[in-house]
Amino acid sequence: MAGNHTAISKVSPTRALLSHIAIWVAVIIAVFPISRIVTISLRPGNRLLSSDLSIIPADASFENYVRVFSEKPFLQWIYNSLVITVTTSLIGVILASTAAYAFSRFKFPGRKSGLLFLMMTQMIPAAMLVLPIYLILTQLNLLNTYAGMVVAYSVTTLPFSIWVLKGYFDSVPRSLEESARIDGCSEFGAFYRILLPLSTPSLAIVFLFNFTQAWNEYIIASTVIQNPGLRTWPLGLYELQGNYSSEWGMFAAGSVIISIPVVLLFLYSSKYMVSGLTVGGSKG
Repeated sequence: MAGNHTAISKVSPTRALLSHIAIWVAVIIAVFPISRIVTISLRPGNRLLSSDLSIIPADASFENYVRVFSEKPFLQWIYNSLVITVTTSLIGVILASTAAYAFSRFKFPGRKSGLLFLMMTQMIPAAMLVLPIYLILTQLNLLNTYAGMVVAYSVTTLPFSIWVLKGYFDSVPRSLEESARIDGCSEFGAFYRILLPLSTPSLAIVFLFNFTQAWNEYIIASTVIQNPGLRTWPLGLYELQGNYSSEWGMFAAGSVIISIPVVLLFLYSSKYMVSGLTVGGSKG
């Protein structure tokens, strides 16, 4: 057994070198576009094309960052996006967790067809949902409202969230909830006090998925929101691209700023994501 472990643990130097080279190539490919955006945001004026590959240009300044706050309602765009995104994420986690619990723990007519239907909705391109969502929100008088955006985003993210949580709930032994009910917990109490705390990794994944989807979405927002005061940051940055001239410096500066919340959220939830994504691999 020890001999097999030693044989498995040995990796040839050539293979290790090739693995490191592949990793570094992947990192460079992923980081290069980000470094270009940072460089453009630090260039004074509106210079987009340049042969200079230095990350920080010689004449670097924060002019574009100052202008994007002083000349545009950038803080309003960020505020609108945060309100819509955080609300969508919280509602998505609540609805997805309760629906996933029902699919995981109960047997009822239409259960399998319901799961299949949720899976099929993920095969529909997002662009095809724009018109139905617009018509529904029009009938509900929810156009140009935060509530309308939350409803639209929740509809598009719930199916995937339910499937993720349902798969995780299936891996949690039911005996834990049964023991809680023997001790006096109700059905909801066992769900709230036992299952949800054990499902923190999967809940973090669902929250992050809902957050990133709502934070970066443009197509639905451009259809539902016509009021300039309710524009999210994707709609706001699109204003910087004109027919005859584009403010690329300000566009790059805004892109750098709006990436910060997602990066911070990802770093904070990364420990939960690792355990959430690997939980299924530990089952014998």
